[in-house]
Amino acid sequence: MQVIGVDLGGTKVAVATLRGRELGDSTIEPTQLSNSDALIGQLVEMVESARDPSLEAVGIGVPSVVDFDTGRVVSSVNIPLADVPLRQVLGERLGVPVFVDNDATVAALAEAHDEQLRRIVDDLVMITVGTGVGGGLILGGRIYRGASGGAGEFGHTIVGLDLEQELVELGRFPRRGSLEYEASGRALDRLAGQCALDHPDSKLGRLRGEGGAVLGADAVKAAADGDAAARSVLQRWGERVGIGVANAINTFDPQEVVIGGGAARAGDLLLEPVRRVAAGYVLPGLGTRTEIRLARHGVHAGVLGAALLAAHELETSASRPAPGAAR
Repeated sequence: MQVIGVDLGGTKVAVATLRGRELGDSTIEPTQLSNSDALIGQLVEMVESARDPSLEAVGIGVPSVVDFDTGRVVSSVNIPLADVPLRQVLGERLGVPVFVDNDATVAALAEAHDEQLRRIVDDLVMITVGTGVGGGLILGGRIYRGASGGAGEFGHTIVGLDLEQELVELGRFPRRGSLEYEASGRALDRLAGQCALDHPDSKLGRLRGEGGAVLGADAVKAAADGDAAARSVLQRWGERVGIGVANAINTFDPQEVVIGGGAARAGDLLLEPVRRVAAGYVLPGLGTRTEIRLARHGVHAGVLGAALLAAHELETSASRPAPGAAR
C-alpha cells in the first residue's frame, strides 16, 4: 500500500511516499502563491509525479484552519486557499481519498511516533516555527481539533502586548504581540536585519555592507560560527519562543512540547533559551514531567504526519461497520 504525504507551507511544498513504515525521500518545490488554481495545480502535479498504481490515499497538512470532516480550508493566512473545499477538489483530480488537516496538527501526529513509527506519547504539544507559527495537539493519544477544527493555534496567542495602547487592531493577521508576529521565521528575518544595522562590524553587518539581503538563516549560520551579535539575535528569538512554550505548558501540562518547522535547524542555539525562559514562566508544580525538545523527525515531521494521517484514516474507515451492518 502506498500513501502520500504533502506538507504545504508558506514558502515550500514537500511531498513524500509512505509504504508500511518506510518514508521515501521528499520532493520539494517553492510554493505557488499567485492564486489558488496555480497552487492546486502544483499539488496535483507533485502528487502525480510521486504516485504509483498502488496509491490508496493522500494526506495533506496546510497552514490553515481546516474543517476536517469536509476538508474545507476555513481560513488561511500565508497561502491562497481560504474557503477552498480542498479535500473534494484534490480527491476529484487525483481519484483517491484525500485527507486535509492543519500542518502543525499532522506534525504533532508524527512526533507522537518514534523512528519505527510506533506511537509512544499520549499528551503532546507541537509548535512549528517556520514562515509562521502553528501548533498541534495530541491529547489522550488522539488528535485534538476543537469545536471548529482550529485548536492549537499557538501562533496567535499573545506573548507581548502594551495594554496602555488601544487594543482593537484592524488589519490582517498575525497581530502585533502574537507569538507568530514576534517569533516566526519572518520575525527572525527582522531581528537579523536590525542586528546588521546596529552592528556593522558583525558578520551580518558585513553581509549587509556587501549588498546582500540579511535573513534569519544568515543569523543562524553566523551564530553557529560563533558571531556574538548573531548569537544575541538567536537568544532573543529563542526567548520569545520560550514564552509560547510556557503558555502551552501552563495550559496543557503535557508530556512533551516539541518545536519543529525550519526553526529546528537552529538546534541548541534555539533550544537553550527556550528551555530557560519557559522554566521561568511556568507555574511552579506544572511541567515537572514535561520534556521540551526539537522535533525528532526534523523537517520531515510535516510530510510524515500527513502520510500517517492518510494511513490512519484509511485504517479507521476500514474498521467501521458498513451502513446497516449488524453490530
